[in-house]
Amino acid sequence: MNASVRRSFGSDNNAPVAPEILEAIVGANAGDAVGYGDDAWTARAIDRFKETFGEGTDVYFTLNGTGANVAALSSLLRPWEAVLAPASAHLQTDECGAFERFSGSKVIPIPTTDGKLRPADLEPYLLVGHDVHFPQPRAVSISQATELGGVYELAELRELCGFAHDHGLIVHVDGARLSNAAVALAATLRESSVDAGVDVLTFGGTKNGLMLGDAICFFEPKLHARAAPFVQKQAMQLASKMRYVAAQFEALLAQERWARYAAHANAMAQRLHERIREIPQVRVTRPVRCNAIFATLERSAIERIREDFFFYVFDESLPEVRWMTHWATTPQDVDDFAACIRAAAADPRRENSRAAGSPRR
Repeated sequence: MNASVRRSFGSDNNAPVAPEILEAIVGANAGDAVGYGDDAWTARAIDRFKETFGEGTDVYFTLNGTGANVAALSSLLRPWEAVLAPASAHLQTDECGAFERFSGSKVIPIPTTDGKLRPADLEPYLLVGHDVHFPQPRAVSISQATELGGVYELAELRELCGFAHDHGLIVHVDGARLSNAAVALAATLRESSVDAGVDVLTFGGTKNGLMLGDAICFFEPKLHARAAPFVQKQAMQLASKMRYVAAQFEALLAQERWARYAAHANAMAQRLHERIREIPQVRVTRPVRCNAIFATLERSAIERIREDFFFYVFDESLPEVRWMTHWATTPQDVDDFAACIRAAAADPRRENSRAAGSPRR
């Protein structure tokens, strides 16, 4: 069966657009509007961001998450400076070296067991290599939630930001799933970012109901001076019809829709976890905090499940799968998927495994 018609537990990227977001796009499609962000929708969306994160927030809309990460960090770093990031970070693993190609700066990947950085992980990289033969660490980039489904507790985030600032480092958060993390922490978006000490955030919408778009939020405008608008343009992230991107974010932040969408996605992951945790052949490998479940089971069972449902094998060597829910996943979807997993796991047949592909965040 073609992947496009199978129900998907592969990624929240695979979700449809939320109806309120589509309505906002249609609402923006009314007559002429000045391009490149000089329009009423963009102005209102920026006001929403200031209400959410603080009056000093400087906002730049982009077309996608990779573009947001590249433009945000490139606005802050010079070519001989480097970003310290977990080895599992999307910036390192899934952006095809875009940041390094565009900026000339280097990503220094740091091995971790859970995708989270702590001060002790950073310290060795700050003690050596201070001369011209080495790229100079200037920023720390972390993901909230992480690529491995984890969440930085607010105290952990404050500790990391404090350590980074004490050592002259800027803190960037890849917030592709910040909404899911904030809901899991029972915190606001502001508490989950700027109040914890984050300097720049790339706030994602595509994985939480939007058609497309991310927003770069600078909380310390003096760090990027006048660079950001020029980098946004050079990075090909300045949309001519910006109103259609901005209108989506205005709708997402209004009435805390971001929290409603994310809370539903998280709840569906918990529902799935409850239904599979007692299946003897399935081992959940990581804590379930947001909308992702990682598990191991027989390769033959994986292939049988994939006949009816689409998902990725995250680590082919184990094999470890990743199952993700989203704002539109229904309880019936979850129950049907869990029943399929149970039936396939209990089937004693062994089949040759086909290549299962790798996850695309």
